[in-house]
Amino acid sequence: MTGPFSALHHRSLTDPEGFWGEAAGKIDWYEPWERVLDDANPPFYRWFKGGVLNTCHNAVDRHVAAGRGDQPAIIHDSPVTDSIFTITYRDLQDRVARMGGVLRGLGVEKGDRVIVYMPMVPEALVAMLACARIGAIHSVVFGGFAARELATRIDDAQPKVIVSASCGIEPGRVIAYKPMLDAAIDQATHKVGSTVILQRPQCEAALIAGRDHDWQAASAAASPVDCVPVLATDPLYILYTSGTTGQPKGIVRDNGGHAVALSWTMEGIYGARPGEAYWAASDVGWVVGHSYIVYAPLLHGCTTIVFEGKPVGTPDAGTFWRVISQHKIPTMFTAPTALRAIRREDPEGRLIRDYDLSSYRALFLAGERSDPETVRWAETQLKVPVIDHWWQTETGWAIAGNPMGVELMPVKYGSATVAMPGWDMKVLDFDGGEVPAGDIGALVAKLPMPPGTFPTLWNAEQRYRDAYLSEYDGYYKTGDAGFIDADGYVHVMTRVDDVINVAGHRLSTGGMEEVLATHPAVAECAVIGVNDQLKGMLPLGLVVLKAGVDQAHGDIVKELVGLVRSEIGAVAAFKTALVVDRLPKTRSGKILRGTMKKIADGDSYTMPATIDDPVILEEIQGALQTAGYAQTA
Repeated sequence: MTGPFSALHHRSLTDPEGFWGEAAGKIDWYEPWERVLDDANPPFYRWFKGGVLNTCHNAVDRHVAAGRGDQPAIIHDSPVTDSIFTITYRDLQDRVARMGGVLRGLGVEKGDRVIVYMPMVPEALVAMLACARIGAIHSVVFGGFAARELATRIDDAQPKVIVSASCGIEPGRVIAYKPMLDAAIDQATHKVGSTVILQRPQCEAALIAGRDHDWQAASAAASPVDCVPVLATDPLYILYTSGTTGQPKGIVRDNGGHAVALSWTMEGIYGARPGEAYWAASDVGWVVGHSYIVYAPLLHGCTTIVFEGKPVGTPDAGTFWRVISQHKIPTMFTAPTALRAIRREDPEGRLIRDYDLSSYRALFLAGERSDPETVRWAETQLKVPVIDHWWQTETGWAIAGNPMGVELMPVKYGSATVAMPGWDMKVLDFDGGEVPAGDIGALVAKLPMPPGTFPTLWNAEQRYRDAYLSEYDGYYKTGDAGFIDADGYVHVMTRVDDVINVAGHRLSTGGMEEVLATHPAVAECAVIGVNDQLKGMLPLGLVVLKAGVDQAHGDIVKELVGLVRSEIGAVAAFKTALVVDRLPKTRSGKILRGTMKKIADGDSYTMPATIDDPVILEEIQGALQTAGYAQTA
């Protein structure tokens, strides 16, 4: 691999301090850093040690100071409420400064935590930026999570304040948030002193006197506050991701490395230009929303699109193309699931022809592996580059991608192209040895990881070490398996643990199993992720009932589906469970989830040497075939 990007990538690995120090020149600093890379305490590396900045200043205030206050900062496009409105950088500065005043008035200071539990409205961004402004640490929880999931995050983050809304809006229905918020506060051991509630006209919430504060009234009464200088190594946010045990992991993102890395990616990876519109069709509750709805576009001086709708049904499969056309969007970022849904509804791409896409330059895909058929369809219909790239909640930005702003490389279908700056990717076998090009193994990154990645887990340094750094000494374990070909192209094939990917959302099967196990009829259970043409994967439950249970299996399954929906939320997409006589296990008692997944997907498998009773696999295969799974091509 030769060319401009190859030289750039080589420099990022051989001279990381020079490379990232130069990139940091695009960020405003109150005080310069002592060292670009602090490697005094491996494997805990830190970037821009001693540097002082404020992320909100860099994302908002500096653009106003540069004379661009009248440029749109946010466009809220909400087909579910049939409304579109624009917030300029100057207006955003005022809103954020006042919300910072609200939080400070409720006792929030530098280093305190604030949970944000909101739908896709501009106020979610305002709340996040307000936390950054005063040096508080925000933790956004996706609005689709149920009270139980929210309560676990309250207990872990221990916030002083929760910022929420009266409701979220889905096609054809309104979801009241306040009852879920109240239930989560009741369930949590940590007691939150105050909430700030955005009242939406579709469903106003009853406020509890003394605890709940109306957003509009509180903002109107608040005095604007200035940006608070923080260290580059101070946390900006905590974002929880599902762990294999069902206990959420609090990914920590710092201020300095995050601002530098995301600023570089906007130009280097996405080819975006200040002043342009940029759209990541995701949710602020996920890492894509943090990085590419909120921080990166605003750091780069773009106009970010906040979209409250769906790829189909709001009103049809042409809504993405309408948004691109109406707001003259050059670059869009979404999940392959969205494209599959659009293609299912409009296979010939007829709705695309209804819109002027002359401003459109590229489509980026991430969140799950992009299947070649979907990529080819999008290329044919849109006639722009369709770029798959690979990254994780932990990394905050792309591990591998196609650097459009530096050099657009040839596409290899099924590959996320090449490692991005600072990423030294290897493929190792189970013994930690590097495998030959083209061989599948564990995808790992040589330490240190570049800026913008996670330096630790919230209040769980040993868990950080154990989960990510211990298995392969000197490397970050991505948890993904794949291969790197002779041209240096990275191919991500599957997860190596039991965290499944549903429509781009990483969800723990262990967490779902915990819920299923609470049903009084269930003696034992397992949840596996089976391949799905639309969503990538869907969870499938297998349950063994207690002796003497005479309730109809169909009724039990309905109750189990309802239980997961209630405890985890609709985001889990848990719709099916099978009642089986027993589950296959190793002699040590480990359930063979991986083998069951292969059977369900119709893949070939090798009989595990440690299986307790091989006959059980035949029983499982029969049950899966009866239910419509385990069909070979």
